[in-house]
Amino acid sequence: MQTAEAILFEPVGCLAEFPAEPFLEIAARLSGRKKQASRSGSRSYWHLLNWMELSGSDSIEALEVEAVDGASVYEDVLPALSELKAMGIQLFIASSLSNVAIARFLARRCPHEFDAVWNRDNAQGIKAAPLRCALASASLEPRRSMFLTDTAEGLKVAESVGANSILMMNDPDESRRLAMHNPAGGIVSLHEMPDFIRLIRAENARRPSG
Repeated sequence: MQTAEAILFEPVGCLAEFPAEPFLEIAARLSGRKKQASRSGSRSYWHLLNWMELSGSDSIEALEVEAVDGASVYEDVLPALSELKAMGIQLFIASSLSNVAIARFLARRCPHEFDAVWNRDNAQGIKAAPLRCALASASLEPRRSMFLTDTAEGLKVAESVGANSILMMNDPDESRRLAMHNPAGGIVSLHEMPDFIRLIRAENARRPSG
């Protein structure tokens, strides 16, 4: 793997645990189908994005804000983000949430100064669109960037833009299944990311040049 210069974050499932209920409610309204049950906020969120893509519709911001208000940031996130920034890694939000929801999340749940924040409003699209905007705006090579995700859909999005997918292994059983998609790496906690990047740098430094 090339030495990482940037990490792109979708907050849902990677920076915080989000409740599933608001996303399931939005998906039910868009699809006109009965609301399904799910305990995973991440899988419910990416299921919603699939419906948004099919319907061409934006989601309902009030319910997105409800999801943000119910989110619980992982305790290692802010210390890890500070360490990564000190290492010279550029950090971006690249999310399919609305601008309103992302702004609320950063203000109330994750008060870190990211290098740039992309959402479905300023990226004018969902899934891969915020990632492409983040990479293009900072003139980043996709192969020198990482996208942290905990779902199969997220892994596919990373592959579609050429970024290295890093699997956030929140659920052991789900992670074993997702490992079959061959992510570039995997972490159990964001606290492991600085050491993971140091390992990549050390391996690259040992390789003969030319």
